Amino acid sequence: MTATILEPGTHVRARAASGYAGLRAEHTQSVVHRSDFGVIAQHMFTLMMRNVASDGFLFSDPMDPGRFSTPGAVIAAPSFPANSPGVDQDYVFNWTRDAAIVAMELSAANLPARGDSGVEPLEDYVRFASICQGNAIPTLAHACFTIEGASRPWTEQNDGPALQTSAILQAFGQLDEPTQGLARQVMARNVEFLLGAYREPTTNLWEEHSGYSFFARSVQLRALREIATNTVGVTVPDGLQEATDWLEHALSQHWDGSRYLSLITDTQPPQDPAGPGYDPNIDVVMAAIYGAVPLTDTRLLATAAQLRAQWSDASSPSVYPVNLADADLAIGPMVGRYPGDTYDGDMSDHVQGGHPWALTTANFAELYYRLADGIRAYNTVPHDELSAPFFTQVGIGPDTAPHDAVTALEQAGDQMLEAVVYHSDNLELSEQFDGTTGFCRSVRNLTWSYAAYLSAVRAKTGLTVKG
Repeated sequence: MTATILEPGTHVRARAASGYAGLRAEHTQSVVHRSDFGVIAQHMFTLMMRNVASDGFLFSDPMDPGRFSTPGAVIAAPSFPANSPGVDQDYVFNWTRDAAIVAMELSAANLPARGDSGVEPLEDYVRFASICQGNAIPTLAHACFTIEGASRPWTEQNDGPALQTSAILQAFGQLDEPTQGLARQVMARNVEFLLGAYREPTTNLWEEHSGYSFFARSVQLRALREIATNTVGVTVPDGLQEATDWLEHALSQHWDGSRYLSLITDTQPPQDPAGPGYDPNIDVVMAAIYGAVPLTDTRLLATAAQLRAQWSDASSPSVYPVNLADADLAIGPMVGRYPGDTYDGDMSDHVQGGHPWALTTANFAELYYRLADGIRAYNTVPHDELSAPFFTQVGIGPDTAPHDAVTALEQAGDQMLEAVVYHSDNLELSEQFDGTTGFCRSVRNLTWSYAAYLSAVRAKTGLTVKG
């Protein structure tokens, strides 16, 4: 794969990790200038591609080394307990959700086609998706598959078929004709499933609780809207308009007067089945990045303000110490999942408060960039009583001119991405960063971390990497 530089870069200054007990000496953190983002994106794309199987690049099953991957499998990370000290999670599996998000980045990369055929990694992705559909047990929403495409005992997540449908629609023009036919079949099955499941509770994005998921409803709404207007030959079924209308209303039910709740019950008033400490939850911001929640929704911005504050304000009981140190460097803050998080990659050693994640921080940065684009396009800042705290955090007031608001939002996004790069391990991204030291921890080389970084940089620059 040939690297193409998008933007001129500057030199990287590395800081050794000496002085941090228990960390390997080769771990570094780097300071970069903002003009490096496009250069680094090219590198991140290559790192992401290491986790995508092809017919010439195979993964072996760490639990059964004689078994190998099917082309199109996207492993969540090449980490499993035997090769990851301190991590007891095996991520050498294909999650429908993660794979779809990676496929979106493959589609955006303008990979070269094979002669008169299509783009091979995308065609592999569609074929593998079809295999998984055929093996999905007990429902089409099964969330996790082996590298060969067999169902792994896991949860049912109704966001998966929706994200997969959006990813295939995005890739469709880069597929050859036979694969396009298969893609239509995969999407049609997904839509049929979604029309029977959209009113039902599901396991949430973090695979910890079940209920009515804001994230799942948002990505379902996006997928069904895209199918309603598709021009690739997928039949629009009866009941689709009813479903989109219902989901639009259902999303509004997650508003509790001050923030969107990640999960709710069907009681009146709705309750959070996960209990205290689960909100505000970053999956609400992710529902705007990957789903149908408008970025100008001031209720979304009110929720985002609470998310940032809980991990960056010195007075917050959930603050990450690393964010206070990073503020002196004019970078960050980094964000986690939710205030009561305890997961750090080791299920046997919970850490109260959890840690910031690379992918959630990149998604939050993308929120800033895409909101800036919207303000630039319409010359209006969606400032009201609900969104005021969000804008105040980045120096925007009710009288700030739109072009100044754009500048402030882009700078806020830059500072978040700078923190991700600074705390990376020689530009490799793990699942999480330590909330105190800032160094990479948990599962290494998380595929979604790279995809989220790429998406944020594309939102910032309007440019894509080149395969």
